[in-house]
Amino acid sequence: MLTLAPSAHKAVRRFIKGADAPVAGLRISVAEGGCSGLQYGLALEQAARGDDLVVDCDGVTILLDPASAPLLAGVTVDFQDSMEGNGFTFANPNAAASCGCGKSFSA
Repeated sequence: MLTLAPSAHKAVRRFIKGADAPVAGLRISVAEGGCSGLQYGLALEQAARGDDLVVDCDGVTILLDPASAPLLAGVTVDFQDSMEGNGFTFANPNAAASCGCGKSFSA
């Protein structure tokens, strides 16, 4: 369904370890916005919602809401750490187009 690249897996585990409160998982969502119409969202969550799809990625729990799940099917999440900056990137086979920053797409 959804894949975390090794660098993303490592980054998520680091963020969970450094969180101030207990973490149930990483929420990955899609909402309207961004350069291309839809944008990705990431948040550490203390609890899953009743209608969440819960995905285990090698010990990291990913939480997906029902509206975002189809748009995230087959996505690979990576984490880039370079001189230009760092952050999560998304390789989305469902995207008809993506913006240059990699943070938004159109379906």
